[in-house]
Amino acid sequence: MKNIFLIILSMFLWIGCEKEIDLDLEDQSGNIVIEANVTDQPGPYYVKLTKSVAFSENNSYPIVNNAVVVLSDNNGQSETLQHVGDGVYETTNFTTAPGRTYTLKVSAEGKEYTAKSTMPQPVLLEDLQQDSFMVAGELSYTLLPVFTDPATLGNRYLFTYRLNNNPHKMFEAFSDNVNNGLVNQRPILLPNDDEDGQSEKAKPGDTVYVEMQCIDINIYTYFTSLIQIIDGGGPGGGVTPSNPPSNISNGALGYFSAHTVSKKSYIIQ
Repeated sequence: MKNIFLIILSMFLWIGCEKEIDLDLEDQSGNIVIEANVTDQPGPYYVKLTKSVAFSENNSYPIVNNAVVVLSDNNGQSETLQHVGDGVYETTNFTTAPGRTYTLKVSAEGKEYTAKSTMPQPVLLEDLQQDSFMVAGELSYTLLPVFTDPATLGNRYLFTYRLNNNPHKMFEAFSDNVNNGLVNQRPILLPNDDEDGQSEKAKPGDTVYVEMQCIDINIYTYFTSLIQIIDGGGPGGGVTPSNPPSNISNGALGYFSAHTVSKKSYIIQ
């Protein structure tokens, strides 16, 4: 099943390697794919509903138009989203705050799907610092996201980033299991080749756009599993290609993430 920007986007996460979001997953054609995000930034917020297709099909994903999509929180707030076209459902007056738990309910084609996500407290992306190293006689680059992890253990982060105006986002996921309460020391790796025809080799003068998300444990599990699938699937890999574990019930693909956002950009020197 080939449902790239839908079965992730999220966007993005991290076990110390940089990857583009480009997957061939096991065939679960016909399953609903839910991509839903709420953040600590002002809305509206969006939920996108499509259907998965077989790997042999082209990248034309059927949209789900006649669903009922309800977003609520543990503070008593609830809103039915409006369909604005192309399988996209939009909030009108929904507000968010860190610390709240959000519930998504989707009723579509005779089935109901639910998911919960708790928005962590925000952590500020303070700076980006560049480093370089030689690979096969050529310079490659990394960026160090500078942020201070809170003292309480259990914080998890998703980084999404792209070069210049290239729409293809890369992602890495960090946890504080080995760096709890300290200033971050783990870099994100910038692309050092363009062999796949989608990424571009980072070079001086390029602008890197970085978004740091504070995410909950289920979303961290989703994206770290996604990275393992990318790294381990295929001949010689240690992981059988599959779909990452969704936090949405009833066999849906995709994810529902309530997260905070902090952004910075950096021009490579």
